[in-house]
Amino acid sequence: MNLRVPFGLDVMVLVLCELSGIIFVLLFQLCSCRNKVQNPNQNLELSSFSSLRNAAYVIHPRKVRAELLKTLQEDRDSMQADYRARNYYLQGGRLLWIDRNGVDQRADTLLAYLREMKAVGFSPNKFCVASITADLNRLRALQFDKSQHSIHQVLGRLEYHLTKAFFRYATGQQFGFTNPYVLFNKLDVKEGDSLNVSYYRLFDIPMARPTKNYWKNLCKQTHPDSLTNFIHHIQPTNPLYQVFKNYLAQEGRSTNNVKTLCNLERTRWRLKDNPFAQDKYVMVNVPAMELLAIDHEQVMRMRVGVGTNTTKTPLLSSRIMRMDVNPQWVMPKSIIDKSVARHAGDSAYFENHRYFIRNRETGNRVDPRQVTSEMLRSGQYFVIQEGGKGNAMGRIVFRFKNNFAVYLHDTSSRGVFDQSNRGVSHGCVRVEKPFELAVFLLKEKDEELIEKMRYSMQADIHSHYQKKLTATSNLPNDTLQESKLINSVRVQPAVPLYITYYTLYPNEQHGMQEYQDIYGFDAVIYKQLKNYLR
Repeated sequence: MNLRVPFGLDVMVLVLCELSGIIFVLLFQLCSCRNKVQNPNQNLELSSFSSLRNAAYVIHPRKVRAELLKTLQEDRDSMQADYRARNYYLQGGRLLWIDRNGVDQRADTLLAYLREMKAVGFSPNKFCVASITADLNRLRALQFDKSQHSIHQVLGRLEYHLTKAFFRYATGQQFGFTNPYVLFNKLDVKEGDSLNVSYYRLFDIPMARPTKNYWKNLCKQTHPDSLTNFIHHIQPTNPLYQVFKNYLAQEGRSTNNVKTLCNLERTRWRLKDNPFAQDKYVMVNVPAMELLAIDHEQVMRMRVGVGTNTTKTPLLSSRIMRMDVNPQWVMPKSIIDKSVARHAGDSAYFENHRYFIRNRETGNRVDPRQVTSEMLRSGQYFVIQEGGKGNAMGRIVFRFKNNFAVYLHDTSSRGVFDQSNRGVSHGCVRVEKPFELAVFLLKEKDEELIEKMRYSMQADIHSHYQKKLTATSNLPNDTLQESKLINSVRVQPAVPLYITYYTLYPNEQHGMQEYQDIYGFDAVIYKQLKNYLR
């Protein structure tokens, strides 16, 4: 039985009233059970509890709040949850855990969950477990003194530490203990004016974050009728959470295992679109440099090339909506500046690479002999590579909406898939088996359509392309079967795509595969998580 300390009334009066009832019951039992073992309390009188007639047990609400404010003013922790807990009381917020009946079982409920944080590698004391436990024991044993553990000091500390721990725990379990929007989108600085620093956006996955009213609503969840259900509701739903948690618990594993802790954290982020909620999807794991195409129980794997460390592949979620066969490649300005501008005026260079130039404003083609390096670097001109054999994007590109102009695509540099380090692109993802992926994306496996895709991805369309471009018949005839050419195929329904970053992931042998932290994302996550480790 939990001892509940009365709040706002003279404890002695209430205790004595309750004890009067107890004595009556004891006397009744003694009269009806004369033949049983003698009751050791048979001589109990009210005077036996005279020691409780002590000012140390009298609770004054104002003194409790004063001690609470003193405790929070001494707190130097700087997590967002800590600021919110302090501001709540500084703005006059009511007591959440203590009422006129004392501290009830809600404290024990919360404490049980807080102790479980050890199982995910965190220190329970980062959730005030030691302080809460000690003060609950003092309260229930009525062990108070006049130095640091008066009844008001104990209750004030309990109120603040329970709220602080609850805020930390709830926000962390519900949204994650880190914010990837902040961590990853302020990692790589763009070149430019040093006075106005801007960063490359590397994380663009929609996810839930605390709203303006979240903290107010969080306080309401401490109600006796809400707390247990709320804590149960906020537990991570990603199936990998329990997998990584079990992996951390394996014998001999350190609770400071960086990869495990960081990947556990990823499973706490409340992504609004998750692979585990889909039957059919495509997932790229950047550190693994691997693509998984999953349709229910069927899994297809292939190697991929991803962005370099200076041109990272962004993390995103989208839907693959279209496949373009023999696409043109519109060259990024960074590549124009670095590799192409110096060849301005050299028509042979442009012809050999199948590049052509268009004026951005008019859309007209421009003779390479008439442009200068300065013109190309001005940003007023497109440099485009015609589709077909030798195109940098290969023979097919998989289109999906995103804010980065990146895609999944084939490549003319097939040797990249024999490399262990496949960080080679400017952000796009190069796929090892483009035709197989194209067939996978089709809902209906139409054999005629599949054959047209196969033919179009193998045919030499250059001379055909040149004839259309120049509108002349002076080029040699070809054997191209134009009726079998296909330019674009819609993916209906659109297939979910997830570009993710797991440095630890279950393998087909029911083990765990580790991957190198190629972009340093684990490092920045771990730096934040260390606030909860010791």
